[in-house]
Amino acid sequence: MTTKTAIELRSISKAYGPAGNQEYALRDATLDVVRGEVLMLMGPSGSGKTTLLSIMGCILKPTSGSITVAGHDVSGLSERALGRIRLDNLGYIFQEYNLFPTLNVLENVMVALDLRGYTRRRARETAMKTLADVGLDDKAQVKPGTMSGGQKQRLAIARALAGSPQVILADEPTAALDSVNGQQVMELMHSLAKRGDRAVVVVTHDPRTVDFADRIVTIEDGLLHPQPQDGAKAPERKP
Repeated sequence: MTTKTAIELRSISKAYGPAGNQEYALRDATLDVVRGEVLMLMGPSGSGKTTLLSIMGCILKPTSGSITVAGHDVSGLSERALGRIRLDNLGYIFQEYNLFPTLNVLENVMVALDLRGYTRRRARETAMKTLADVGLDDKAQVKPGTMSGGQKQRLAIARALAGSPQVILADEPTAALDSVNGQQVMELMHSLAKRGDRAVVVVTHDPRTVDFADRIVTIEDGLLHPQPQDGAKAPERKP
């Protein structure tokens, strides 16, 4: 693994069902995820995209193969050890935001920092800085229920950024957003990869996001098909 490689997958397969009658969600997947890039996983429903993302995120264990996250071979680790790997190295963004409705914006980000053992003061300072990075520092005291879909997704991104993870994993982050908010969210994620030297992995069906990809991997029937990519530049936002 090179210093730029955040996640390394080797011959990963995931099967369900009893031996002799298994169905494969993922077959012999080999892939490196590199810091500083936006990697998009695309393909039809049921192709294995979310399975692959869950394995990258140490949420789902593969049936066979090996995975290395931030230099750590996570194959065979206990759930407790995997939890530490997730906290230290990975941030997650979901289509449904998964925010805490009874907490304000600042508190939603601070929760992630509390889990990492930050003091209250340090968590507050770090959370405010992270909110400023996504343009939400003026919303620190409001509840998520009063925010637009685009603002909620930026808050979800801020929470994923808490603790400065090497990798951001996003599952359909623009699916619930209109074209303007979807583009703004992807511009932000592209910027996070480039400025923060992070790997950003996006599972998406949304063709509007393609221009933001440095690499695209198509998945069909559990098989990976990398596409050649010249390297993306965030397109100009239309007024």
